[in-house]
Amino acid sequence: MDSFDPLEFLAKVGAGKTILEFHRNQTVFAQGDVADTVFYIQKGKVKLTVLSEQGKEAVVAILEPGQFFGEGCLNGHPLRIATTTAMEDCTITVIAKDAMITMLHQEPKFSELFMSYLLTRNSRIEEDLIDQLFNSSERRLARLLLLLANFGKAGSPQPINPNISQETLAEMIGTTRSRVSFFMNKFRKLGFISYNGKIEVHNSLLSAVLHDKPQIERDEQPRG
Repeated sequence: MDSFDPLEFLAKVGAGKTILEFHRNQTVFAQGDVADTVFYIQKGKVKLTVLSEQGKEAVVAILEPGQFFGEGCLNGHPLRIATTTAMEDCTITVIAKDAMITMLHQEPKFSELFMSYLLTRNSRIEEDLIDQLFNSSERRLARLLLLLANFGKAGSPQPINPNISQETLAEMIGTTRSRVSFFMNKFRKLGFISYNGKIEVHNSLLSAVLHDKPQIERDEQPRG
């Protein structure tokens, strides 16, 4: 009987594998760095940002415990296409590319865990694209808040990390900070969210999004 536990494997130092601690705002890797390792988050959250040739920066993802990143090196990317920064103190497993490939070939349970992550990540990217194409900036913000609060996952919704600023939210949904501030105040007045150091997202926001209530409307002409 196969006793291999992929989570136990990821939690321990071993051949081709190290465990590193990163402090808040510390860079894990930068856009343009050599890509030769895959990362797995044990504790904490990280954000992925991309810098355009014109110098404009955008947050493309916020990742949390149980997620991989940097897997582009397995697909032939020689350089990192984004910068990854710790949003809080993090514990991260670093796996050399060759060791990662070996584990994927030799351990079906590990391959299953990694494939599950890739499928979930791919679905999220598709949903984000549809969101950007068809929804107003207000609805995009509502959906992002629900995702950040882990609505739809096991357990109770979680408060949103205060390190996620309105600027970050604006970058993630493709609008301005002032628009996000306006919508956040609106959501708070409607009782969809509350703020006491951290953002608490209420079930009423999920209900408004699912049932397309008029409080959250589609813009006839997107403004954000």
